[in-house]
Amino acid sequence: MTPGAAFAALAATWPAAATRDLGPVRLRDGAGGGSRVSAATFEAPWCPGDITAAETAMRAQGRAPLFMLRQGEEALDAELAARGYEVMDPTLILAAPLTTLDTRSPATSWPPDPAERALWASGGIGPERLAVMERAPSPKAVLHLADGCAFVAAHAGTAMLHALEVAPDARRRGTGRALMAMAAGWAREAGARMLALAVTQANAPARTLYEQLGFAEITSYHYRRARG
Repeated sequence: MTPGAAFAALAATWPAAATRDLGPVRLRDGAGGGSRVSAATFEAPWCPGDITAAETAMRAQGRAPLFMLRQGEEALDAELAARGYEVMDPTLILAAPLTTLDTRSPATSWPPDPAERALWASGGIGPERLAVMERAPSPKAVLHLADGCAFVAAHAGTAMLHALEVAPDARRRGTGRALMAMAAGWAREAGARMLALAVTQANAPARTLYEQLGFAEITSYHYRRARG
C-alpha cells in the first residue's frame, strides 16, 4: 500500500463537509468534525504567498489556520515553523493485508443506534463527528459489541477503521481485538484487500495492540496550527 493510497482512503472514508482549492492549497470545511476534516493541504508546488492566501481564507472563516503536513513536505513544515506554527497530533497510518489478519463475522448496523452514540459521546465523539460518518459514501457500517463499537468504510480496495471506542470498564479484556477482527471480516465482505487506520503516536496502548495484530506503518502526518 502506498502513502498516496493511504491518504486517499483516509480522505474518502472520513470526508470534510466541503472542500475548495485556492491555488495549490486544498481548503476544508470540517463543520466541527475535527482536525482531519478541517486542515488545509498542499496538492501542488507552492510559494510563501500561497500560505499567506490560505491563512487569510481560514481566518475569514473565523478559525485559526491549520495545515496537515505529510511525509516529504519538510520544506513546508519548516516554513510554517518559522511562522510560529505549533505541532499538533503526530499520527501514523497503519495497514495490514487481510490475508494476515484474524477475521470474525461482523455484527453491523447503520445508522448508529442510541447505545453506540452514547458510547462514542463518552469518548468525545459527538454529533459533528457522527456527521462525518453520515457523509462517508457506502460501503460503510458500524461494528458493535455490547461494550464497544467502531466505524468502518471502504475506498478503492482499502477498508479504513475509525472511531474505535471501548467502554472504560471493558478495556484490556479483548473487546478491541474482537472489534479489529470484525473490521477485517467486514473488509473482506466489502471486497477490500487491506485494512488501515490512523493512530496518534501518543496513543501507546492502541499502537501496541495494532502492532501485535500485524499492522505496519505506511506513512505519517502531523498538523501545524497558528498560534493565536
